[in-house]
Amino acid sequence: MTKVAIVYHSGYGHTAVLADKIAEGVRDAGQTPVLLKIENAAQDFAPLIEAISGADAVVFGAPTYMGDVSGVFKVFADATAGVFFTGAWKDKLAAGFTNSHSFAGDKGHALESLTILAAQHGMNWVNLGLAPPGVTAAERGPDTINRVGSFIGLAAQSDNASPEITPPAGDRETARLLGVRVAEAAVRWTRGAQPALSEAA
Repeated sequence: MTKVAIVYHSGYGHTAVLADKIAEGVRDAGQTPVLLKIENAAQDFAPLIEAISGADAVVFGAPTYMGDVSGVFKVFADATAGVFFTGAWKDKLAAGFTNSHSFAGDKGHALESLTILAAQHGMNWVNLGLAPPGVTAAERGPDTINRVGSFIGLAAQSDNASPEITPPAGDRETARLLGVRVAEAAVRWTRGAQPALSEAA
């Protein structure tokens, strides 16, 4: 089965909710999610990096703090420099997700940081693949899919409340759909990388 690593930092539990829903989407697509939580900036990142190296695709996730990925995630990103020099992640598929309190909050910049991390490693980016809601902003309730209207990746919004109730259902479903999309893309990608039957014969 195709493995999709989901490596993320979550400061208050809201980004972890999204990671779990992405993993659910990967399973719904019939593939295997590998959840990798970044606990703190001082941990040993080697097991996470090794797990990503063994996966067919990776989804990077972090909350948006002060207009960018969290500092803890950035420490992890810097720790992948050794992989950069070996090219071990080159041509893997990658995607990303983020979350913040406000509807904007410069989440786009955090997602750009994730795409740049993937590009530095020579990875191929999978976007969200969902159109923005076809209703007015006033009509975008908590059950709306891609209610923030992001294209590059999943941008979710959480209130200052328990992760049991926020982010809302629409953002959770958007995360699940991202998991499905990445898993299905990874299956196609790895199948295409296999030798042709005539070559293998």
